[in-house]
Amino acid sequence: MPKMKTHSSLKDRFKITGTGKVKRYKAYKNHLLSHKSGRQKRVLATQPLMAAGDVRRLKQGLSNI
Repeated sequence: MPKMKTHSSLKDRFKITGTGKVKRYKAYKNHLLSHKSGRQKRVLATQPLMAAGDVRRLKQGLSNI
């Protein structure tokens, strides 16, 4: 049986915490930032935890990290 490979795009988009939770990045933070308010940019900078239903699917793709 060959080794499971990590999905390359997932390893840059998600981070696994020490307790096994998955942190994600928010959308709308890459460009066109000049017209967005400071509050909106500050809120977008946070990294919320993934919903429990999505974590199961993601951990398969991130299995080797």
